[in-house]
Amino acid sequence: MPNIVYIATSLDGFIADKNNQIDWLHDVPNPEGSDFGFAAFMDRVDALIMGRNTLEIVLNFGIDWPYSKPVFVLSNTLKKVPEGLEGKVFLVNGELSELVQSLNQKGFEKLYIDGGKTIQSFLQKDLIDELIITTIPILLGGGIPLFSELSAPLKFKHVGCERLADHMVKNTFIRTR
Repeated sequence: MPNIVYIATSLDGFIADKNNQIDWLHDVPNPEGSDFGFAAFMDRVDALIMGRNTLEIVLNFGIDWPYSKPVFVLSNTLKKVPEGLEGKVFLVNGELSELVQSLNQKGFEKLYIDGGKTIQSFLQKDLIDELIITTIPILLGGGIPLFSELSAPLKFKHVGCERLADHMVKNTFIRTR
């Protein structure tokens, strides 16, 4: 029942720039239009958990809803699922470990954890089992960091490395307990 992070960061560890934008992700040359393994990753998971901010970023992509799996949005302020996403997006809140347990009991055992604050909260509760981090060769100099303070170190084992499009490196880490 793994909780998995799949995310891209800048060389200096930011997932969005100082203006909360991710346009820099699209500056990487991709002449073949590769998804760099994202579809294969999505085949591994049963559902997504993201925060309200990440939901808003996805909604502003200007594309059709990109997920075929259920998306559970953590929010204490959002009161209604965005129009047209009923049955695809579900609002949740509460203690993270209880949420994960509840979703697991409903058959959502492999969870994709997405979004800066959500990932940080899951790490603070030691609820992440796998990190898949693609590093983009750019220094942003500030923005939204992937990681924040932890109450104790969390150890991971490096289990994979893949060079993508001669520009990026995707590393996979498994939590050791």
